[in-house]
Amino acid sequence: MQSLASFLDEKNTQSSISHIIQELMTACVEISSQVQRGALCGVLGSAEQENVQGETQKLLDVISNDVIKDKLATIPEVKGLASEEEPLPVACNEGGDYLVLFDPLDGSSNIDVNVTVGTIFSILKCPEGSDAAEEACYLQDGNQQVAAGYVLYGPSTLLVFTTGEGVHSFSLNPENNEFVLVRENIQIPQDTKEFAINMSNQRFWLPPMQNYVNDLLQGEEGPLGKRYNMRWIASMVAEIHRILTRGGIFMYPYDEREPSKPGKLRLMYEGNPMSMLVEQAGGKASTSTQDIMNVEPTAIHQRVSVIMGSANEVDNAVSYHK
Repeated sequence: MQSLASFLDEKNTQSSISHIIQELMTACVEISSQVQRGALCGVLGSAEQENVQGETQKLLDVISNDVIKDKLATIPEVKGLASEEEPLPVACNEGGDYLVLFDPLDGSSNIDVNVTVGTIFSILKCPEGSDAAEEACYLQDGNQQVAAGYVLYGPSTLLVFTTGEGVHSFSLNPENNEFVLVRENIQIPQDTKEFAINMSNQRFWLPPMQNYVNDLLQGEEGPLGKRYNMRWIASMVAEIHRILTRGGIFMYPYDEREPSKPGKLRLMYEGNPMSMLVEQAGGKASTSTQDIMNVEPTAIHQRVSVIMGSANEVDNAVSYHK
């Protein structure tokens, strides 16, 4: 089986990007070990503090954030980093050319019930002459990403990434902690009968999303003419991995609970990297009014509405908003 290093070399991946991805995976191997051991090493439960988003952190949120930060700081090519868990970006290596943005542990509400969580990352070129400690140099739209991916910590630990030339999946071999190729050039089916959305928020959605989901639920008797199944894991990594595996549509739309916020998910740490993966696999990703990767960011913790997955179904959902 082909190793990650061999695959990146065979694809002539730019050496700096290859090095960042491989080194980042050493941090993710450590996080995978912590997730697997859970209560055995005392990492479950709350950290009894809030992150910059106002969310109560889990112990593993804090641990994962520190593991990734410490590793990125040692990679010469990384000039700066930004984490979903921290208020400000951090400058690393003056001679570096790249910025890494990450969600250290997506879906952390699942940790204590032993359900899938993951790490999401996005790599950007650092604008020449910019200060990596300043927010401004990170505010690039999703089309500027040079690589994006996630690591899923489930029954097996999987890396899924793109450097702009297709989406590829690697499984962690626990015997030698090496990632090996399991799927190459992943493609999302254009059509689907499966959707994922948090139905408990239905009463807060805007009318177009209410109407679309109501039509989904009517099945064969409704205007969409087919029966849909619903899934919800409360971990974006798990939801998108399912879509990359068998198709589907994932939605976290704007709702009226906090009218000043355009969505719940973070553009820079979740929306953009997952959109790059989905689009590279032949799917689509929209806010309901524009492609997510065309959104011009104004803050590193900016939120965004999300509709992504099988291309034809995304088009269908978006059509309700026109």
